[in-house]
Amino acid sequence: MPPKKRRFGRVRKLPSGRFQARYPDPTGIDRPAPRTFATETDANRWLTAIEADMIRGTWRNPDLGRISLGDYLSEWIDHRPGLRPRTLDLYRWLHRKYIAPRLGDYLLTDLTPGAIRAWRADLVTEGVSATMTAKAYRLLRAVLNTAVDDELIQRNPCRIQGAGIERPAERPTASVAQVFQLADLVPRRLRVLILLAAFASLRYGELAALRRRDFDPRCRTLTVRATLVERQDGTLTFGPPKTDAGLRTVTIPAAIRREVRAHLDDFVDEDQDALVFTGATGAVLRRSNFQRTCNWRASVAAVGLPGFHFHDLRHTGNTLASRTGASLADLMARMGHASTRAALIYQHTAQERDQHIADGLSEQIKKSRDRARKGHGKTKK
Repeated sequence: MPPKKRRFGRVRKLPSGRFQARYPDPTGIDRPAPRTFATETDANRWLTAIEADMIRGTWRNPDLGRISLGDYLSEWIDHRPGLRPRTLDLYRWLHRKYIAPRLGDYLLTDLTPGAIRAWRADLVTEGVSATMTAKAYRLLRAVLNTAVDDELIQRNPCRIQGAGIERPAERPTASVAQVFQLADLVPRRLRVLILLAAFASLRYGELAALRRRDFDPRCRTLTVRATLVERQDGTLTFGPPKTDAGLRTVTIPAAIRREVRAHLDDFVDEDQDALVFTGATGAVLRRSNFQRTCNWRASVAAVGLPGFHFHDLRHTGNTLASRTGASLADLMARMGHASTRAALIYQHTAQERDQHIADGLSEQIKKSRDRARKGHGKTKK
């Protein structure tokens, strides 16, 4: 009795002894299975599964994922809405430096968990930092999540547990005395920039974007409205803070308000739009120029903080603020790290609590200065 003819697709035996399955897709194109089968039964079962997918409406065109990861990732970055300029620069750099050389030529459909594990293992073996490895992995995972949403692949092959988590080493903190020592070493027009970075917990871009109008007349508070973004190609742009929580009013500790007022009087034009911190010629203060002007490496080494980064001043301020007894929510509001939802929840108490933090910081500054004066007096005797 001749074998029963299949209702969907067909199977034929190849000269090698293996079996090939073919089927018509919904558009009528005759498609082969992506692999051959050891037995005719296996081939028939595969065709039955394909037919079931078509009936359920879950069949995927196997040609859709036949685009290289490099091309897809580049397009993903270009078309990603809402990315900040520096984030765009970072993504393009990660792609160019770590992803494209090893995985860029892979078709999306050919990426497997094993290929991803091997790629990440190579980065680790070659000495790429844990932070950069995690950033590259997170970018790749996000891109392939979109590929799943686009129905180009069925499942994301990035499945390494914990691979996208950054565990940076703990950054150093300065003492109050060291902050003032560092402020003494930099040019006088940048002294208050050091103090506000530490005692108001401001980022460099937020400081460089401050204008006279951002300070109240008595310099009790400052309002962060913008940030300066310096792109990899050297272009400078002023834009909004990274998140809504970054738009905030920060209370300035009373112990440094006199210095802030003196800075505005001595170095800042009366125009309300005038930048508070500029280069020697009045130009926008680039990070690279700041480092060079302050002779940063030598200055931080001189105060006993070799390897200290500018951002560590903010970390120092946050650490000092935490010693005032402030809650996590209060600290996040001052730092500009709260989510929009969290910021709204605590908005009605944030200013009052921020005053408490500033008072606590001011008390720490006063105690440090008192100790320094007493020590100076003993030395004279």
